[in-house]
Amino acid sequence: MGKKELETRLIHSYFDRKQHYGSLAHPLYQTSTFVFDDAQQGEARFSGNESGYIYSRLGNPTVSELEKKMADLEEGEEAIAFASGMAAVSGVLIHLLKAGDHILISEGVYGCTFGFLEMVKEKFNIDFDLMEMNSENMIRTMIRPETKVLYVETPINPTMKLVDLEMVIKIAKEEGIRVVVDNTFCSPYLQQPLTLGADYVIHSATKYISGHGDVIAGIAVGPAEEMETIRMTTQKDIGGVLGPFDAWLLLRGLKTLALRMDRHCYNARYVFDLLKDNPNVKNIFYPGDPNFSQHELAKRQMKDFGGLISFELQGGKEAAQRFMNELKVIQVAVSLGDAESLIQHPATMTHSVVPEVERKKMGITNSLVRLSVGLESPKDVWNDMKQAFDKTYAKV
Repeated sequence: MGKKELETRLIHSYFDRKQHYGSLAHPLYQTSTFVFDDAQQGEARFSGNESGYIYSRLGNPTVSELEKKMADLEEGEEAIAFASGMAAVSGVLIHLLKAGDHILISEGVYGCTFGFLEMVKEKFNIDFDLMEMNSENMIRTMIRPETKVLYVETPINPTMKLVDLEMVIKIAKEEGIRVVVDNTFCSPYLQQPLTLGADYVIHSATKYISGHGDVIAGIAVGPAEEMETIRMTTQKDIGGVLGPFDAWLLLRGLKTLALRMDRHCYNARYVFDLLKDNPNVKNIFYPGDPNFSQHELAKRQMKDFGGLISFELQGGKEAAQRFMNELKVIQVAVSLGDAESLIQHPATMTHSVVPEVERKKMGITNSLVRLSVGLESPKDVWNDMKQAFDKTYAKV
């Protein structure tokens, strides 16, 4: 048999039940350390002359299984599981950058990624520029001799702008620059940047990979030799490792990723079709909108359009917050990709760390809200939004 389809690999890849007493479910190795047969074996493992587990900060069977599965799903060589999405972001960027280097970032990047970049700029003289990566000429004019990384979110949080990965990767290869793609909004089910030539893929596994709102975790996938360097330096010494129980929860969540993503995408389309005619909505940012400026790119680059919709409401921040407060089914919370529909106000929540001038350049206005459409009945999600619209604008 050839390579199995992704839906099958989500459930079966890298799990040999014979090694685990025939257990149908993934075993959980909830241990901090591992016992050696004797002192000589301990020496051999620490020296690298014998493979095997030592201490769960350096490796754990449950975590290793998750890493192998994620590398397979992203069509990469090796993956590392981190304690959070930001641990994955910082781990990869610290590995790739040094003092004096420069990084180009897609405009609208996640607020904590922006905060991390501000910190390393101040403390370690690693410069960065935010930019709309929407043309080859624009990107080339922003590249400096010291530019080492092009860092891309696509879709971008929360404006849903896309970056043409084939274009960016082509430029980067010609210029000898590494490409890092945050694939959180898509998961490997909707998009696989490594197959297009990206060097690294990063996930906040807290989101769609988990799918149940009960884990904080990150994943990075990339070239085996470099990932091993990250594992044994940046991750080991800074310590942003994932615990085995969280890895076990992610392995469980991955089994339903395909089903969940299909439902998220279906529900988001349902909500969009009704939202687009609402007179209280000024602008909608959703790749599945035929009028979305990058709709054709979304069709080419993504398997489906995802479960996120951002939109601006008439009446600014006050109306946006009033609308959110009237919701009953949809929960006011940051994060995304959970079974529950979640809504948040980026300007005062996820992107509040970003200076207002930069937020406006990113397109993050005070009237913008971001909706992560969950797995509930789409009728109930829309009815909840409709009653919130009615109550909000009845009070104006």
